[in-house]
Amino acid sequence: MDRRMLGGLEVSALGLGCMGMSRTYGPADDAESVRVIHRALDLGVTLLDTADVYGVGHNEELVGRAIRGRRDEVVLATKFGIREVVGGGEVRVEGSPEYVRAAVDRSLTRLGVDVIDLYYLHRRDPNVPIEETVGAMAGLVEAGKVRYLGLSEVNADTLRRANATSPITALQSEYSLFNRGVEEQVWPVCAELGIGLVPYSPVGRGMLTGRPEALRDLGEDDFRGQLPQFRGENLERNIALARRVQDLAATLGVTPVRVALAWLLARDEHVVPIPGTKRIAYLEDNAGAAEVRLTEEQVAEIDSAVPRDAVAGDRYTPAGLAAVNR
Repeated sequence: MDRRMLGGLEVSALGLGCMGMSRTYGPADDAESVRVIHRALDLGVTLLDTADVYGVGHNEELVGRAIRGRRDEVVLATKFGIREVVGGGEVRVEGSPEYVRAAVDRSLTRLGVDVIDLYYLHRRDPNVPIEETVGAMAGLVEAGKVRYLGLSEVNADTLRRANATSPITALQSEYSLFNRGVEEQVWPVCAELGIGLVPYSPVGRGMLTGRPEALRDLGEDDFRGQLPQFRGENLERNIALARRVQDLAATLGVTPVRVALAWLLARDEHVVPIPGTKRIAYLEDNAGAAEVRLTEEQVAEIDSAVPRDAVAGDRYTPAGLAAVNR
């Protein structure tokens, strides 16, 4: 697989988001998840993304087991800062220097590694100046526990202030054909400062995989059922948009998920999507997007199929939105 640069960090053009391997999107099987991670490495995927809050530590432990014996093939990314997720999608956050130092040690233990390649602040703590949180993160680099620093879901001003404190390598934010909020203010700052962009949920949390109708029957343990874009009339309108992508994919001779991911890859050479899956077949479909080369005309056609303001509903509940863009 082709390589791309996130700041000074070289990674595969596509990464693997591991969150769904800890029951976020319904039942998961640890043995199958380990096979998926191994297959990803075989395909040349190097960037594995997890977080301490996924499965309350389970996801980091799972990833740690999966990469044992293959550590040198992996660019390992994890996140801290969300203490817990409570009812309605509300998150409780912590960004004090003391918490930063304790969180990294817990993650290192669960992952079974000596150093984390890319360490993100998952959500900004509004009660702690970003300079204090990032300053403590920079101390982890000096201590040899972390190689590069990242932020997740912050606004342009916070990104500038953080980067002035210590170089930020990557910004992780939700970004897809269905959710394009980073384009107006945040992405231009990334480009100006040389910060890579890592889109999570790059296929619209499954909306753009070619199976949107299945989203009508989400199980009780699938958190997408709480999100406005996946409820009632919003869901039906969004399924209709997803069908446009299906039709366009058919004319291009590729799968819808490859259209969605190739569109992101075509945005900029420093964009590295991290589609998540817990199935090998879906992983292989995702990875094939790295071989799709879209023309400018095709990119424009995809843009017009899903206009920026056409998607119905917010991407999070009001409680969840309160924790982003800080």
